[in-house]
Amino acid sequence: MYAGGRPNDAARAIHRRFVSGPLPRLLPIAAVLDVRGRRTGATIRVPLAVVRYRGSWYAVAMLGEQTNWVRNVRAAGGEAVLTHGRRRAVRLLEVPVSERAPVIKRYLTFATGARPHVSISWRAPIADFAAIAGDYPVFRIAPADQGGPAQCETGCSESPLGR
Repeated sequence: MYAGGRPNDAARAIHRRFVSGPLPRLLPIAAVLDVRGRRTGATIRVPLAVVRYRGSWYAVAMLGEQTNWVRNVRAAGGEAVLTHGRRRAVRLLEVPVSERAPVIKRYLTFATGARPHVSISWRAPIADFAAIAGDYPVFRIAPADQGGPAQCETGCSESPLGR
């Protein structure tokens, strides 16, 4: 469904139903990310699974570095709107590679649909996740008014989501 890192027609149809349906408001890991497109400036809506880890919520790019939403988030300076329970303005702060491994492992525990897209088993030891962490961008979801660069410094914490 994601040949070359892009959704095919079937995946796009599933995405359309997901973003317009009730799941992002009901399921604990389901979310919809609205981010400004880097080329057109139009709002792009992307279904995501988000996970809670050590008190914060995170989004992981299951298709890796070349994922379109990752490029758009970076171009937008991390500014986005997230529907997760309710709609709210957020800032996505990119987590340093050295801190990604436990978040990716946790993500794969809950986001079962992402497992085929990640190069190792979700049951692999944390050291294996550290080896691939650079291939999968991870963003901490922070309140929109959080200042500073869109890069998380060591020890990212505080969650804007009420779950």
